[in-house]
Amino acid sequence: MLENDMQRLDSQHVWHPCSQMKDYEQFKPLIIKKAYGSYIELSNGQKIIDAISSWWCKSLGHNHPKLKEALKQQLEKFEHVIFANTTNEIIVALSQQLAALLPGLNKVFYAGDGSCAVEIAMKMSLHSRIIQGNKKRKKFIALKNSYHGETVGALSVSDVGLYRAPYSTMLFEPYFIESIPYVLNTQAPEWNDCSAHWDTVERLFEPHAETATAILVEPIVQGASGMKIYSQDFLARLFQWAKNNHIHFIADEIMTGIGRTGKMLACEHAGIIPDFVCLSKGLTSGYLPFSAVLTSDEIYQLFYDDYQTGKAFLHSHTYSGNALAAAVALATLKVFSEEKICARAHKLGKFMLEKMTQVAQETGQLENVRGIGALVAADLIPQPGRLRLGYEVYQEAVKQGVLLRPIGNTLYWLPPLNIDFDLIEVLQKVTKNAIKILSLGF
Repeated sequence: MLENDMQRLDSQHVWHPCSQMKDYEQFKPLIIKKAYGSYIELSNGQKIIDAISSWWCKSLGHNHPKLKEALKQQLEKFEHVIFANTTNEIIVALSQQLAALLPGLNKVFYAGDGSCAVEIAMKMSLHSRIIQGNKKRKKFIALKNSYHGETVGALSVSDVGLYRAPYSTMLFEPYFIESIPYVLNTQAPEWNDCSAHWDTVERLFEPHAETATAILVEPIVQGASGMKIYSQDFLARLFQWAKNNHIHFIADEIMTGIGRTGKMLACEHAGIIPDFVCLSKGLTSGYLPFSAVLTSDEIYQLFYDDYQTGKAFLHSHTYSGNALAAAVALATLKVFSEEKICARAHKLGKFMLEKMTQVAQETGQLENVRGIGALVAADLIPQPGRLRLGYEVYQEAVKQGVLLRPIGNTLYWLPPLNIDFDLIEVLQKVTKNAIKILSLGF
């Protein structure tokens, strides 16, 4: 099929996610031929560096030989079988490894994507209160600028107005913690000590201590609101406050989990063990839709009883425990262990932060350069009359061979964790050139 025909048919029939479709009239969708490593190759032969890990999920890049082999081997056995009252070697092995990520989180519940994982954790928390006869605990607490997904429950505890506002009549109202100690990196004083900030914050949510069932957080990094990094001390203090007040702690590690921040889980920065951990994205390196909720034996046992008691957790997904996805997830964890990917992410991140800082210095158009692990970001300095600077940089960067998809006017690099270091220098060059062209008005 010719490129023009494909784009024409796409415009006739396809509704793309997270897009204003009218933009596609001027900037046509990229036609993908294949992808490998950190590259996406277009139908015209152009190679583009996937600097955002295809929406943050390609932890080991595209077309990884070991992941592909695991998928092939499982496909020869079976692809998917109902997961209610069945089990298999792959899912048992994966569950055992996931249960080893944090001590005490020994039970794993599977779903298909991040939003559903968050909803499952929320439902488990709320349902457990009902089982305990504590019906007054039904409030959720979340952080200002948080994002937890697009389904009704997950969106209710999200605070990105662009996604939330149109559906406000469908959503319930949580309590949002508004004062958050943001930092640019782990060298900031507040990273290790936010005590001066904490007293004010604690007083604000103290009235909810007896009515909240759970607090939800994106540990350390709030992704969709603009890659905002906050104090690990704040996370540790918030966790301890929740524990002291018998409030469940839900860690949404959909983006941060599986090595992105230089540790397997971002929770590890604060030394905490939540009641629930939600994983997706990097767990399968983005090969297949898949998510998992890790929780404790204590939560599990609340639902464990004779059927007629009505205590069973009956949340169900057709594709729960999908064997193909589980096989890739297991292979992903094996590669992480064998190739010491978390240590590499930490080293990679230092190099990335250095290069993004240089871009800011050389262009004079970036501020708030920040980073942790293999994630760096900076904000374009506003220019009068130009509301979509990030979108303009995105278009120019694609022309030069890099896929940047800014969040508003926040530029970020979030590449595969096994990307070659020399490609970071290419990201630096292209980002700098795109910004310079932008500053000249094209």
